[in-house]
Amino acid sequence: MHNLKYPTAISNSPLVTLPVNLLKHSDQNKKQELANTVNDTEVKELPSLSVNLLERRITCMTVPAIVEAVHTACIKGKRVTVASYNAHSFNLSMQLPWYYEFLQSAEIARCDSVGILKAIGYMGVQLPIEYRASQTVLMPKILEKCNEHGLSVFLLGTKPNILETALERLRQQYPKAIFAGHHGYFDKEDPQQNEAVIEQINQVKPNILVVGMGMPIQEGWVYRHRSRLEVNAVMVGGAIIDRLAGMVEDCPPLISNTGLEWLYRLLREPKRLAVRYLLGNPAFALHIALAKFYAPPLRVKKMSAIDSYGSKQDGVKSPLATTSSTTNQELSTDIYSRVKRIADYFVEADLLTTAQVETALSEKKVADMLMDELLIKQGTIQPQNLEHIINDLALAENTAASQ
Repeated sequence: MHNLKYPTAISNSPLVTLPVNLLKHSDQNKKQELANTVNDTEVKELPSLSVNLLERRITCMTVPAIVEAVHTACIKGKRVTVASYNAHSFNLSMQLPWYYEFLQSAEIARCDSVGILKAIGYMGVQLPIEYRASQTVLMPKILEKCNEHGLSVFLLGTKPNILETALERLRQQYPKAIFAGHHGYFDKEDPQQNEAVIEQINQVKPNILVVGMGMPIQEGWVYRHRSRLEVNAVMVGGAIIDRLAGMVEDCPPLISNTGLEWLYRLLREPKRLAVRYLLGNPAFALHIALAKFYAPPLRVKKMSAIDSYGSKQDGVKSPLATTSSTTNQELSTDIYSRVKRIADYFVEADLLTTAQVETALSEKKVADMLMDELLIKQGTIQPQNLEHIINDLALAENTAASQ
């Protein structure tokens, strides 16, 4: 019998290897250059995925893919909103209906934390760390692209003096890009003050608007005024302007890649972040733990080409910026977990009932066994019937791939 092993990661990228003769060079610099080239190639070839976690659409894209999507929107006169999912924003989406709607409407709701990746893995799909598109890694790449192509960036947020420091530093570091900005210390509820800010942004007509006012204030402002902003890309960035000004230090990669950035930030700003992390992180963990047993199976879809993002500057709404169901219709073929795919075949072949499948899936979550092993152990299905189902599944996939 063929023992079908379910993949622990979803990737259609080909294996990238180095020629043996190149590996024998003693020059360490050449080795490092080759390694960097291979790593960049592997990251760029990872597919962009839409992961539906507790009915929250999380856009799992690599940093190069997001940069390319934003650049495409700028050069093609489209609009794209780049939001973010971490444990805090996930909790906010559970508490604030409008915040949930904002994240669902964003063309890109990037994965901003290792915690989100771990939650996705806990629910059954292991994704590589390259899908963590943190702001500290993403923003420099965005700015490099702006500098390369002479694009304009408008910063909205932080204190006036910090904003000026950030603008001055950016103009020195990226001389070919164009920078402007407005501080975030204005009354968000005052129509006249909001109108003045919007008018200033639209006079500049920047390619990219970076809004850094902290969650959920920044999302609320963008949610209310996004339709009036004459920009190509809106990116919400929390304390990103403070970081660009050098006022907030970035978390070392060794810490952030292990999922402990929250602890690093908590130790540096305990008063401001204590509630967010000491209460928010356990709440997020509880959501995911309950989802393991009571929520629908994780849904993963491969996204369409990045140049389909956004809408024309004529004000036509993006087809990806309406609702979750509309988004799902626009995305391409499903990449459901192998467990769910095989379960569907069991039901279609009248070998199991839906209730039996749900029971098996629930028990699998506890036992952490493969679906075929569990069903055979339970005596629910015979090995020869399972082999027949797996062969049919493989034939169907090969046929689809050849078309």
